[in-house]
Amino acid sequence: MLLGLCSRHYGAWLPGWVAVYAGDTLWALLVYWLLGLGWPSCPAKWRAVVAISFSFFIEVSQLYHPAWLEAARNTTLGSLVLGHGFLWSDLVCYTVGVLLGYVADQGLATKQLKPITQR
Repeated sequence: MLLGLCSRHYGAWLPGWVAVYAGDTLWALLVYWLLGLGWPSCPAKWRAVVAISFSFFIEVSQLYHPAWLEAARNTTLGSLVLGHGFLWSDLVCYTVGVLLGYVADQGLATKQLKPITQR
């Protein structure tokens, strides 16, 4: 979450594409990791499907503008979670973020950790 916030705050010092796309990519990665923390026994594929579905739902909800939802979006937390405007590129970023989490999960799951032995 901190990296995503930094990518927005310090965007002027980052390459343009990083400043534009890193926050949304990291946001979806955060959703995937939070699902892993909340439900560690669920399969990684399930967490990926739920994370991408949730992320896409939030993005599509940005096409809906009732007063109560706009009021929520105008708070700091609401802005961070709900966003403000629909962008197709955000859907790509969310997909990349969840895939990064899934691939990392698979790499950690297949890597055999050797126990530390005493000498």
